[in-house]
Amino acid sequence: MTAEPAGAPPAGTGSPGSRPGPPAGALPRPAAPAPVPVPPAPPVLRARTAPRRAAPALLATADALAAAGAALLVGADPVLLAGLVPLLLLLTFRAGHHRPGPAPAALDELGPLLGRAATTWCAAAAALAALRPGQALGPVALPAAVAAQTALAAAGRAAVYRVRRAAARRRPRAALLVGPEPAARQLAAALRSHPEYGLCPVGVVPTGPAAPRTDPAGATPPALRSSEAVTRAVIRHTVRDAVFLQPPQSDPYTAALLRRFLGQGTAVWLAGAAAARDGRPAGPGTGHLWGFACRPWEAAGARPGGPAKRAMDLVLASAALSLAAPLLLGCALALRLADGPGVIRRLERVGRDGRRCAVLRFRTARPGARPGRLGRWLRRTSLDGLPQLWNVLRGDLSLVGPRPERPARAAEFARRHPEYAARYRMPPGLTGLAQVHGLHDGAPAEERARFDNLYIDGWSPGVDLRILLRAAARPRPRREAR
Repeated sequence: MTAEPAGAPPAGTGSPGSRPGPPAGALPRPAAPAPVPVPPAPPVLRARTAPRRAAPALLATADALAAAGAALLVGADPVLLAGLVPLLLLLTFRAGHHRPGPAPAALDELGPLLGRAATTWCAAAAALAALRPGQALGPVALPAAVAAQTALAAAGRAAVYRVRRAAARRRPRAALLVGPEPAARQLAAALRSHPEYGLCPVGVVPTGPAAPRTDPAGATPPALRSSEAVTRAVIRHTVRDAVFLQPPQSDPYTAALLRRFLGQGTAVWLAGAAAARDGRPAGPGTGHLWGFACRPWEAAGARPGGPAKRAMDLVLASAALSLAAPLLLGCALALRLADGPGVIRRLERVGRDGRRCAVLRFRTARPGARPGRLGRWLRRTSLDGLPQLWNVLRGDLSLVGPRPERPARAAEFARRHPEYAARYRMPPGLTGLAQVHGLHDGAPAEERARFDNLYIDGWSPGVDLRILLRAAARPRPRREAR
């Protein structure tokens, strides 16, 4: 009736040549660094996320204004825009053209812009011919409208991209580069020489053997070879972009990094060899970072669960707490009469995104003492965990999720198992996929992390309901104090 925490991906500062890169599937133990000069610390960057987040709205506005301008040029009925603009924006968002790459160019988008303009104006012309034959677009007006919208949309997007590049030069965003060290350092040098891409590398997370340094100390960002070093870099520089130079799911090490970055809302980019699709090289039109093919990670969408999971927790936990109120009161009264005051314990556990929270449980024994008959019965029946329904209402826990773990054990598991950190993407739960498969406290942490990440990746309300039904049909005997 509990969940596991996670740690962070590997990273640590140090001289790139002083330690070998981390092997796939395990975090390296830090070795004593060789006595090399310490490079000066890079400047602290504040991530400017507003321009990136504003880009979809600005591009949508430019496309809508282009449609309006084309309608005015051909003398179309302004009412036509009520159906034209929503269809145009729908096509744009479905194709993903509202999310520009690191260095987009309007000329590269002429083909998609022409296709969307032709589709929307042909649909509008067909609707006009059916509903208002007197206002139907003629054989000259229709091509003119398509051409005008394409030209105006390209001009509008070019203006947005020009402003975006100027903002990127002034305030580049801090980024981490993940991949083989030689390629990562080449890309870091290219990004520092070309600030128009808006990415300032503040750390390299090597995924292979260490490469000898050929550049002067401080010319490229430090290598992060431990979980703690990655965490420090993310916090210090407010990192909001991560660039992978190898397929992120090629081994457990990079898969854990990918899950962590996606869970904390970081924009993930695939560059170099990682930008290939299904083993084929990047196709025409793929963006680039000074010659390194680059595209966004398609699955970098909403965080798992989200409002739907929270709403489900509130409804079910409220109902369960109302039904269990007499039982809660009876257990509290029995403990008070049997063993004195202080019937509730507050246990520190690791929650979502590594934040700590106080989990409530009934006290089944005094510190240092063995539980009495009542305490053993509460543990055996799992009734000592009923107060955790209040944690669910507060948002500290979820009904279904990874097991909430003690901070010390969580840190140890995260150091030993690279995928353990990804469990922080979702709040811990009263039960979970690992628990209903019999993986409790004594089970290997690596197996529990695998089940928890499988649950998070494939979450749906139906999955939660099935796990709750399986947990109710298979109660777990309690064997240890918490």
